[in-house]
Amino acid sequence: MATTTTTVRDMLYFYSDARDVYERFVSTAASHPEQARNAVALLLWLDPVHHQAIRHLPSLSPAAVAIVAGEANSILGCLRQPQSLISPPPPIPFISALCQEGGIGEVDAAFLAFNQDLVVRGVADILDGASALIFDDHLYRLLRRHQTGLVGRRQELEAPYTCRPVTVPEDCRSMFVTFSKGQPIERQEIFDYFRHKWGDCIVRVLMEKTTGSKPPMYGRIIFKSEAFVSLVLNGEPLVKITIANRQIWLRKYIPRPHNM
Repeated sequence: MATTTTTVRDMLYFYSDARDVYERFVSTAASHPEQARNAVALLLWLDPVHHQAIRHLPSLSPAAVAIVAGEANSILGCLRQPQSLISPPPPIPFISALCQEGGIGEVDAAFLAFNQDLVVRGVADILDGASALIFDDHLYRLLRRHQTGLVGRRQELEAPYTCRPVTVPEDCRSMFVTFSKGQPIERQEIFDYFRHKWGDCIVRVLMEKTTGSKPPMYGRIIFKSEAFVSLVLNGEPLVKITIANRQIWLRKYIPRPHNM
């Protein structure tokens, strides 16, 4: 019996609604591309089989699309904050309504905020997997040219699709962290903070090497996946989180000579 091979083109068609939503978030809702990617991944995670919530979005008005993008980003913002700082969670009536129309049932913001590890792992899996296609501008440009007859069969589109996670270098999975003066924080506290919130997501935490009793002023967090870096920043160049009443600042790690 002949077997059917799923091609890259097949998967691009399958995720075409998600791609349309991503483009509307960027163009209509003025979302940062990283925010838009995270928001689409969140909506896909809420309905991983039928994508009904995603499929309803293209028919909404620009104002409604902007509201959905805002609700998604409010959820994503909650994911990096301690639960004590996000009670009560922001309401998400539009996302909840979309999910109910798709037959998923009501989505409760409090549930998402309480189960941060579940949400983050699910969204990260999508960012590490299907997003390689959904957010590939080149492939969708090729697909649209193919649909209009401007190009014929292209090997990039006809290649078999394989869902294999790509291991990226540590530098791409790292964040640079700085500490407030007079508010030292231990390596283990950073590790425990993310492990408690998001589960097993960190490879290791490196700290500035100091002499004597001088506390470190900066460090580096190496995550297991680049998706975790994206979810921490969510389109922002610099974010602040609070660990044990002490503030730390995180940004994407940029390798430099003699860096950790």
